[in-house]
Amino acid sequence: MSIEIKMPALSPTMEEGTLAKWLVKEGDTVKSGDIMAEIETDKATMEFEAVDEGVIAKILVAEGTDNVKVGTVIAILAEEGEDASSVQAPTKSETPAPANPMPTDPTDPNKTGSEAKPAERTLTQAEDHGKPVDSGKQGGSSAGNGRAIASPLARRIASQKGLDLSALTGSGPNGRIVKADVENAQPGQAKAAAPAASASSSEAAAAPAAAPKPAQVPDIPHEASKLSNMRKTIARRLTESKQQVPHIYLTVDVRLDALLKLRGELNAGLESRGVKLSVNDMLIKALGVALMAVPKCNVMFTPDQLISFKRADISVAVSTPAGLITPIVSEADTRSLSSISTTMKDLATRARDNKLQPHEFQGGTASISNMGMFGIKQFEAVINPPQGMILAIGAGEKRPYIVDDQLGVATVMSATGSFDHRAIDGADGAELMKVFKELVERPLAMLA
Repeated sequence: MSIEIKMPALSPTMEEGTLAKWLVKEGDTVKSGDIMAEIETDKATMEFEAVDEGVIAKILVAEGTDNVKVGTVIAILAEEGEDASSVQAPTKSETPAPANPMPTDPTDPNKTGSEAKPAERTLTQAEDHGKPVDSGKQGGSSAGNGRAIASPLARRIASQKGLDLSALTGSGPNGRIVKADVENAQPGQAKAAAPAASASSSEAAAAPAAAPKPAQVPDIPHEASKLSNMRKTIARRLTESKQQVPHIYLTVDVRLDALLKLRGELNAGLESRGVKLSVNDMLIKALGVALMAVPKCNVMFTPDQLISFKRADISVAVSTPAGLITPIVSEADTRSLSSISTTMKDLATRARDNKLQPHEFQGGTASISNMGMFGIKQFEAVINPPQGMILAIGAGEKRPYIVDDQLGVATVMSATGSFDHRAIDGADGAELMKVFKELVERPLAMLA
Protein backbone atom coordinates (compact mmCIF):
# COMPACT_ATOMS: atom_id res chain seq x y z
CA MET A 1 0.00 0.00 0.00
CA SER A 2 1.35 3.42 -0.92
CA ILE A 3 2.47 5.84 1.83
CA GLU A 4 1.67 9.54 1.89
CA ILE A 5 4.67 11.72 2.72
CA LYS A 6 3.42 14.86 4.43
CA MET A 7 4.91 18.26 5.13
CA PRO A 8 6.53 17.81 8.56
CA ALA A 9 6.48 20.18 11.52
CA LEU A 10 10.21 20.75 11.96
CA SER A 11 9.77 23.07 14.94
CA PRO A 12 7.15 23.42 17.67
CA THR A 13 5.78 26.64 16.16
CA MET A 14 5.95 25.68 12.47
CA GLU A 15 2.62 25.93 10.66
CA GLU A 16 3.89 26.16 7.09
CA GLY A 17 7.17 26.20 5.21
CA THR A 18 8.87 26.38 1.84
CA LEU A 19 9.84 23.18 0.07
CA ALA A 20 13.22 24.58 -0.90
CA LYS A 21 14.70 21.62 -2.76
CA TRP A 22 13.97 18.00 -3.58
CA LEU A 23 17.02 15.73 -3.22
CA VAL A 24 15.19 12.77 -4.79
CA LYS A 25 13.15 12.34 -7.93
CA GLU A 26 10.29 10.10 -9.02
CA GLY A 27 11.49 6.53 -9.39
CA ASP A 28 14.27 6.83 -6.79
CA THR A 29 14.48 4.19 -4.08
CA VAL A 30 14.83 5.53 -0.53
CA LYS A 31 15.32 3.89 2.84
CA SER A 32 14.85 5.13 6.37
CA GLY A 33 17.30 7.92 7.18
CA ASP A 34 17.87 9.06 3.59
CA ILE A 35 17.66 12.83 3.07
CA MET A 36 14.76 13.50 0.72
CA ALA A 37 14.32 17.29 0.74
CA GLU A 38 15.41 20.61 2.20
CA ILE A 39 12.62 22.55 3.88
CA GLU A 40 12.85 26.20 4.80
CA THR A 41 11.16 27.08 8.08
CA ASP A 42 10.87 30.55 9.58
CA LYS A 43 14.42 30.34 10.96
CA ALA A 44 16.46 27.77 9.07
CA THR A 45 16.66 25.41 6.12
CA MET A 46 16.44 21.86 7.47
CA GLU A 47 16.88 18.42 5.97
CA PHE A 48 13.87 16.10 5.80
CA GLU A 49 14.64 12.42 6.27
CA ALA A 50 12.69 9.41 5.04
CA VAL A 51 11.21 7.21 7.75
CA ASP A 52 10.01 4.39 5.46
CA GLU A 53 11.51 2.38 2.63
CA GLY A 54 10.14 2.37 -0.88
CA VAL A 55 10.14 4.06 -4.29
CA ILE A 56 9.20 7.71 -4.86
CA ALA A 57 6.07 7.24 -6.96
CA LYS A 58 4.76 10.80 -7.15
CA ILE A 59 6.12 14.23 -6.20
CA LEU A 60 3.06 16.38 -5.59
CA VAL A 61 4.64 19.67 -4.43
CA ALA A 62 7.33 21.19 -6.63
CA GLU A 63 10.52 22.51 -5.11
CA GLY A 64 10.46 26.23 -4.44
CA THR A 65 6.78 26.15 -3.39
CA ASP A 66 6.03 28.62 -0.58
CA ASN A 67 3.50 28.44 2.24
CA VAL A 68 3.07 24.66 2.23
CA LYS A 69 0.90 23.86 5.26
CA VAL A 70 2.10 21.28 7.78
CA GLY A 71 0.34 18.00 7.00
CA THR A 72 0.01 18.65 3.27
CA VAL A 73 0.82 15.53 1.19
CA ILE A 74 3.98 16.41 -0.72
CA ALA A 75 4.86 13.03 -2.21
CA ILE A 76 3.70 9.40 -2.50
CA LEU A 77 5.97 6.48 -1.60
CA ALA A 78 5.32 3.06 -3.13
CA GLU A 79 6.20 0.18 -0.81
CA GLU A 80 8.33 -2.79 -1.77
CA GLY A 81 6.57 -4.93 -4.38
CA GLU A 82 4.10 -2.20 -5.30
CA ASP A 83 3.99 -0.87 -8.87
CA ALA A 84 5.01 2.79 -8.52
CA SER A 85 3.49 3.68 -11.90
CA SER A 86 0.05 2.59 -10.72
CA VAL A 87 0.03 4.83 -7.67
CA GLN A 88 -2.51 7.61 -7.92
CA ALA A 89 -2.24 11.00 -6.28
CA PRO A 90 -4.87 11.64 -3.61
CA THR A 91 -7.85 13.59 -4.89
CA LYS A 92 -8.95 16.71 -3.11
CA SER A 93 -12.49 16.56 -1.82
CA GLU A 94 -14.81 18.84 -3.66
CA THR A 95 -16.83 21.32 -1.62
CA PRO A 96 -20.50 20.65 -2.38
CA ALA A 97 -22.26 23.42 -4.22
CA PRO A 98 -24.93 25.28 -2.24
CA ALA A 99 -28.52 24.31 -2.95
CA ASN A 100 -29.31 27.85 -4.09
CA PRO A 101 -26.21 29.18 -5.81
CA MET A 102 -25.62 32.89 -5.47
CA PRO A 103 -24.74 35.10 -8.43
CA THR A 104 -21.04 35.15 -9.19
CA ASP A 105 -21.22 38.45 -11.05
CA PRO A 106 -22.54 41.26 -8.82
CA THR A 107 -23.39 43.35 -11.88
CA ASP A 108 -25.56 40.66 -13.47
CA PRO A 109 -28.03 38.79 -11.24
CA ASN A 110 -28.67 36.29 -14.02
CA LYS A 111 -25.10 34.89 -13.95
CA THR A 112 -24.35 32.13 -11.46
CA GLY A 113 -21.75 29.43 -10.99
CA SER A 114 -24.24 26.87 -12.42
CA GLU A 115 -27.19 26.81 -14.77
CA ALA A 116 -29.81 28.67 -12.74
CA LYS A 117 -32.98 30.48 -13.61
CA PRO A 118 -32.64 34.20 -14.29
CA ALA A 119 -33.12 36.12 -11.07
CA GLU A 120 -36.37 38.00 -10.78
CA ARG A 121 -36.22 41.76 -11.10
CA THR A 122 -38.50 44.22 -9.37
CA LEU A 123 -39.22 47.30 -11.41
CA THR A 124 -40.15 50.58 -9.81
CA GLN A 125 -40.85 53.96 -11.30
CA ALA A 126 -37.76 56.13 -11.01
CA GLU A 127 -38.97 59.40 -9.60
CA ASP A 128 -35.82 61.13 -10.80
CA HIS A 129 -36.05 60.42 -14.49
CA GLY A 130 -39.52 59.00 -15.05
CA LYS A 131 -38.06 55.71 -16.33
CA PRO A 132 -38.32 52.27 -14.82
CA VAL A 133 -35.10 51.08 -13.18
CA ASP A 134 -33.93 47.76 -11.78
CA SER A 135 -34.20 48.17 -8.03
CA GLY A 136 -32.38 44.90 -7.47
CA LYS A 137 -29.41 46.35 -9.27
CA GLN A 138 -29.39 50.12 -8.91
CA GLY A 139 -31.60 50.76 -5.92
CA GLY A 140 -30.52 50.30 -2.31
CA SER A 141 -30.41 46.83 -0.83
CA SER A 142 -33.27 45.51 1.23
CA ALA A 143 -33.51 46.78 4.75
CA GLY A 144 -32.60 43.30 5.97
CA ASN A 145 -28.91 43.76 5.23
CA GLY A 146 -28.57 47.13 6.93
CA ARG A 147 -28.37 49.37 3.82
CA ALA A 148 -30.90 52.10 3.19
CA ILE A 149 -33.12 51.71 0.10
CA ALA A 150 -32.52 54.78 -2.08
CA SER A 151 -32.32 55.82 -5.69
CA PRO A 152 -28.92 56.48 -7.25
CA LEU A 153 -29.65 60.22 -7.51
CA ALA A 154 -30.69 60.37 -3.86
CA ARG A 155 -27.46 58.62 -2.89
CA ARG A 156 -25.38 61.08 -4.92
CA ILE A 157 -27.07 64.12 -3.37
CA ALA A 158 -26.75 62.62 0.13
CA SER A 159 -23.07 62.07 -0.45
CA GLN A 160 -22.58 65.66 -1.58
CA LYS A 161 -24.45 66.98 1.44
CA GLY A 162 -22.73 64.61 3.88
CA LEU A 163 -25.96 62.93 4.99
CA ASP A 164 -26.38 59.43 6.38
CA LEU A 165 -29.23 57.78 4.43
CA SER A 166 -29.96 55.36 7.26
CA ALA A 167 -31.20 58.30 9.34
CA LEU A 168 -33.74 59.42 6.73
CA THR A 169 -37.32 58.21 6.15
CA GLY A 170 -38.21 57.51 2.51
CA SER A 171 -41.46 58.65 0.92
CA GLY A 172 -41.16 56.51 -2.22
CA PRO A 173 -42.54 53.03 -2.88
CA ASN A 174 -41.73 50.55 -0.09
CA GLY A 175 -40.07 53.33 1.91
CA ARG A 176 -37.55 54.10 -0.81
CA ILE A 177 -35.57 57.34 -0.24
CA VAL A 178 -36.02 59.70 -3.19
CA LYS A 179 -34.53 62.99 -4.30
CA ALA A 180 -37.10 65.10 -2.40
CA ASP A 181 -36.38 63.30 0.90
CA VAL A 182 -32.67 64.14 0.67
CA GLU A 183 -33.20 67.74 -0.44
CA ASN A 184 -35.69 68.38 2.38
CA ALA A 185 -33.42 66.89 5.06
CA GLN A 186 -32.30 69.41 7.67
CA PRO A 187 -28.52 69.82 8.26
CA GLY A 188 -28.72 68.38 11.77
CA GLN A 189 -31.19 65.63 10.94
CA ALA A 190 -28.59 63.06 9.79
CA LYS A 191 -25.04 62.35 10.84
CA ALA A 192 -22.17 62.73 8.40
CA ALA A 193 -21.61 59.86 6.00
CA ALA A 194 -18.51 58.76 4.14
CA PRO A 195 -18.37 60.41 0.68
CA ALA A 196 -18.99 58.24 -2.38
CA ALA A 197 -17.03 58.58 -5.55
CA SER A 198 -20.04 58.53 -7.89
CA ALA A 199 -23.55 57.17 -8.30
CA SER A 200 -22.07 53.90 -9.48
CA SER A 201 -20.48 53.40 -6.07
CA SER A 202 -23.85 52.27 -4.73
CA GLU A 203 -23.64 49.24 -6.98
CA ALA A 204 -20.14 48.34 -5.84
CA ALA A 205 -20.74 48.98 -2.14
CA ALA A 206 -21.49 45.32 -1.50
CA ALA A 207 -18.25 44.18 -3.15
CA PRO A 208 -15.37 43.22 -0.83
CA ALA A 209 -12.85 45.93 -0.05
CA ALA A 210 -9.80 45.92 -2.29
CA ALA A 211 -6.52 44.75 -0.77
CA PRO A 212 -4.05 47.51 0.12
CA LYS A 213 -1.85 48.41 -2.81
CA PRO A 214 1.87 47.67 -2.42
CA ALA A 215 4.26 50.57 -1.96
CA GLN A 216 4.92 52.48 -5.13
CA VAL A 217 8.38 51.55 -6.40
CA PRO A 218 10.23 54.56 -7.87
CA ASP A 219 10.98 54.37 -11.57
CA ILE A 220 14.65 53.68 -10.91
CA PRO A 221 16.66 50.66 -12.11
CA HIS A 222 16.33 48.05 -9.37
CA GLU A 223 16.08 44.38 -8.51
CA ALA A 224 13.30 42.75 -6.49
CA SER A 225 13.83 39.61 -4.42
CA LYS A 226 11.20 37.49 -2.72
CA LEU A 227 11.11 37.68 1.06
CA SER A 228 12.32 34.49 2.69
CA ASN A 229 10.36 32.90 5.53
CA MET A 230 13.14 33.98 7.87
CA ARG A 231 12.95 37.62 6.75
CA LYS A 232 9.16 37.61 7.14
CA THR A 233 9.51 36.24 10.67
CA ILE A 234 12.18 38.79 11.57
CA ALA A 235 9.96 41.62 10.33
CA ARG A 236 6.93 40.33 12.24
CA ARG A 237 8.70 39.63 15.53
CA LEU A 238 10.68 42.89 15.65
CA THR A 239 7.56 44.90 14.83
CA GLU A 240 5.68 43.14 17.61
CA SER A 241 8.57 43.74 20.01
CA LYS A 242 8.74 47.49 19.39
CA GLN A 243 4.96 47.85 19.46
CA GLN A 244 4.18 45.68 22.48
CA VAL A 245 7.29 45.69 24.68
CA PRO A 246 8.10 48.91 26.60
CA HIS A 247 11.88 49.19 26.16
CA ILE A 248 14.14 50.96 28.65
CA TYR A 249 17.78 51.56 27.64
CA LEU A 250 20.76 51.72 30.04
CA THR A 251 24.33 52.39 28.84
CA VAL A 252 27.69 51.99 30.58
CA ASP A 253 31.24 52.63 29.37
CA VAL A 254 33.47 49.64 30.10
CA ARG A 255 37.26 49.58 30.21
CA LEU A 256 38.59 46.58 28.25
CA ASP A 257 42.34 46.65 29.00
CA ALA A 258 42.30 43.95 31.69
CA LEU A 259 40.07 41.67 29.62
CA LEU A 260 42.25 42.07 26.53
CA LYS A 261 45.36 41.23 28.58
CA LEU A 262 43.74 38.11 30.04
CA ARG A 263 42.53 37.05 26.61
CA GLY A 264 46.07 37.22 25.25
CA GLU A 265 47.42 35.13 28.11
CA LEU A 266 44.69 32.50 27.79
CA ASN A 267 45.07 32.23 24.03
CA ALA A 268 48.79 31.61 24.44
CA GLY A 269 47.95 28.60 26.61
CA LEU A 270 45.05 27.38 24.43
CA GLU A 271 46.91 27.58 21.12
CA SER A 272 48.05 23.96 21.36
CA ARG A 273 44.41 22.88 21.70
CA GLY A 274 43.32 24.78 18.60
CA VAL A 275 41.17 27.20 20.60
CA LYS A 276 41.30 30.96 20.14
CA LEU A 277 39.10 33.07 22.39
CA SER A 278 37.39 36.14 20.99
CA VAL A 279 36.35 39.18 22.98
CA ASN A 280 32.75 38.20 22.24
CA ASP A 281 33.27 34.78 23.86
CA MET A 282 34.36 36.48 27.07
CA LEU A 283 31.47 38.95 26.97
CA ILE A 284 29.00 36.05 26.60
CA LYS A 285 30.50 34.55 29.74
CA ALA A 286 30.35 37.90 31.57
CA LEU A 287 26.66 38.38 30.71
CA GLY A 288 25.84 34.83 31.83
CA VAL A 289 27.55 35.34 35.20
CA ALA A 290 25.95 38.79 35.62
CA LEU A 291 22.47 37.38 35.01
CA MET A 292 22.94 34.81 37.75
CA ALA A 293 24.24 37.53 40.09
CA VAL A 294 21.17 39.68 39.31
CA PRO A 295 18.41 37.07 38.80
CA LYS A 296 15.69 39.72 38.57
CA CYS A 297 16.97 40.36 35.02
CA ASN A 298 17.07 36.70 34.00
CA VAL A 299 13.32 36.62 33.47
CA MET A 300 10.52 36.37 30.91
CA PHE A 301 7.22 38.26 31.01
CA THR A 302 3.92 36.55 30.22
CA PRO A 303 0.45 38.10 30.51
CA ASP A 304 -0.15 36.51 33.91
CA GLN A 305 3.25 35.25 35.07
CA LEU A 306 6.85 36.34 35.56
CA ILE A 307 9.17 33.43 34.76
CA SER A 308 12.55 33.43 36.56
CA PHE A 309 15.24 31.17 35.08
CA LYS A 310 17.75 29.15 37.09
CA ARG A 311 20.52 29.27 34.49
CA ALA A 312 21.71 31.69 31.83
CA ASP A 313 21.26 30.54 28.22
CA ILE A 314 22.58 33.35 26.01
CA SER A 315 21.19 33.88 22.51
CA VAL A 316 23.92 35.38 20.32
CA ALA A 317 22.94 37.45 17.29
CA VAL A 318 24.55 36.09 14.12
CA SER A 319 24.16 37.73 10.72
CA THR A 320 23.53 35.30 7.84
CA PRO A 321 22.79 35.86 4.14
CA ALA A 322 19.12 35.06 4.87
CA GLY A 323 18.85 37.35 7.89
CA LEU A 324 19.53 37.53 11.62
CA ILE A 325 19.38 34.41 13.77
CA THR A 326 20.24 33.89 17.43
CA PRO A 327 21.85 30.50 18.21
CA ILE A 328 22.02 29.73 21.92
CA VAL A 329 25.02 29.12 24.15
CA SER A 330 23.38 27.16 26.94
CA GLU A 331 24.59 27.39 30.54
CA ALA A 332 26.90 30.27 29.67
CA ASP A 333 27.28 31.10 33.37
CA THR A 334 28.99 27.78 34.17
CA ARG A 335 30.71 26.88 30.88
CA SER A 336 34.44 27.34 30.46
CA LEU A 337 35.62 30.03 28.07
CA SER A 338 37.13 27.39 25.78
CA SER A 339 33.77 25.57 25.63
CA ILE A 340 31.93 28.80 24.86
CA SER A 341 34.42 29.60 22.09
CA THR A 342 34.21 26.14 20.48
CA THR A 343 30.42 26.03 20.74
CA MET A 344 29.99 29.54 19.35
CA LYS A 345 32.19 28.90 16.32
CA ASP A 346 30.22 25.74 15.49
CA LEU A 347 26.85 27.44 15.96
CA ALA A 348 27.84 30.46 13.86
CA THR A 349 29.13 28.30 11.01
CA ARG A 350 25.99 26.17 10.88
CA ALA A 351 23.77 29.26 11.26
CA ARG A 352 25.28 30.77 8.10
CA ASP A 353 24.70 27.46 6.31
CA ASN A 354 21.08 27.29 7.58
CA LYS A 355 21.82 24.00 9.31
CA LEU A 356 20.77 24.76 12.89
CA GLN A 357 18.28 22.51 14.64
CA PRO A 358 15.24 24.20 16.26
CA HIS A 359 16.46 23.63 19.82
CA GLU A 360 19.68 25.45 18.95
CA PHE A 361 17.97 28.78 18.25
CA GLN A 362 14.61 28.58 20.06
CA GLY A 363 14.62 29.57 23.71
CA GLY A 364 17.38 31.41 25.54
CA THR A 365 16.96 33.61 28.61
CA ALA A 366 18.70 36.76 27.29
CA SER A 367 20.51 37.93 24.16
CA ILE A 368 23.72 39.68 23.18
CA SER A 369 24.41 41.54 19.94
CA ASN A 370 27.92 42.72 19.11
CA MET A 371 28.41 45.26 16.31
CA GLY A 372 31.81 46.44 17.51
CA MET A 373 33.56 44.70 14.61
CA PHE A 374 31.77 47.15 12.27
CA GLY A 375 33.09 50.15 14.17
CA ILE A 376 29.70 50.97 15.71
CA LYS A 377 30.35 52.94 18.89
CA GLN A 378 26.97 52.46 20.57
CA PHE A 379 23.47 51.25 19.63
CA GLU A 380 20.18 50.13 21.17
CA ALA A 381 19.10 46.60 20.28
CA VAL A 382 15.51 45.40 19.98
CA ILE A 383 14.48 42.85 22.60
CA ASN A 384 14.01 39.31 21.30
CA PRO A 385 10.61 38.35 22.79
CA PRO A 386 9.70 36.67 25.03
CA GLN A 387 13.10 37.33 26.60
CA GLY A 388 13.39 40.19 29.07
CA MET A 389 16.62 41.85 27.89
CA ILE A 390 19.32 42.12 25.24
CA LEU A 391 22.83 43.56 25.55
CA ALA A 392 24.20 45.68 22.67
CA ILE A 393 28.01 45.82 22.43
CA GLY A 394 29.84 48.66 20.68
CA ALA A 395 33.42 48.89 19.45
CA GLY A 396 36.37 48.98 21.82
CA GLU A 397 38.40 52.11 21.08
CA LYS A 398 41.09 54.27 22.64
CA ARG A 399 39.45 57.07 24.63
CA PRO A 400 40.46 59.61 27.27
CA TYR A 401 39.69 57.91 30.58
CA ILE A 402 40.23 58.53 34.26
CA VAL A 403 42.62 55.86 35.59
CA ASP A 404 43.61 56.05 39.27
CA ASP A 405 42.30 59.60 39.48
CA GLN A 406 44.51 60.60 36.58
CA LEU A 407 43.46 61.44 33.03
CA GLY A 408 44.86 58.84 30.71
CA VAL A 409 44.03 56.77 27.65
CA ALA A 410 42.23 53.43 27.88
CA THR A 411 40.49 50.96 25.58
CA VAL A 412 36.79 51.56 26.26
CA MET A 413 33.58 50.15 24.82
CA SER A 414 29.98 51.23 25.32
CA ALA A 415 27.44 48.55 26.27
CA THR A 416 23.70 49.23 26.23
CA GLY A 417 21.12 47.00 27.85
CA SER A 418 17.57 47.01 26.47
CA PHE A 419 15.12 45.86 29.15
CA ASP A 420 11.44 44.91 29.08
CA HIS A 421 10.13 47.42 31.61
CA ARG A 422 7.07 45.25 32.30
CA ALA A 423 9.34 42.61 33.83
CA ILE A 424 12.52 44.45 34.84
CA ASP A 425 12.62 47.67 36.86
CA GLY A 426 15.14 50.33 35.95
CA ALA A 427 17.09 49.84 39.19
CA ASP A 428 17.44 46.10 38.54
CA GLY A 429 18.59 46.75 34.98
CA ALA A 430 21.12 49.28 36.29
CA GLU A 431 22.44 46.72 38.79
CA LEU A 432 22.94 44.18 35.99
CA MET A 433 24.88 46.72 33.91
CA LYS A 434 27.02 47.56 36.96
CA VAL A 435 27.86 43.90 37.60
CA PHE A 436 28.61 43.31 33.93
CA LYS A 437 30.98 46.29 33.89
CA GLU A 438 32.79 45.02 36.99
CA LEU A 439 33.21 41.52 35.55
CA VAL A 440 34.68 42.82 32.30
CA GLU A 441 37.02 45.23 34.05
CA ARG A 442 38.11 42.52 36.54
CA PRO A 443 37.70 39.42 34.34
CA LEU A 444 39.27 36.90 36.71
CA ALA A 445 36.11 37.23 38.85
CA MET A 446 33.98 35.58 36.20
CA LEU A 447 36.32 32.57 36.10
CA ALA A 448 36.04 31.93 39.84
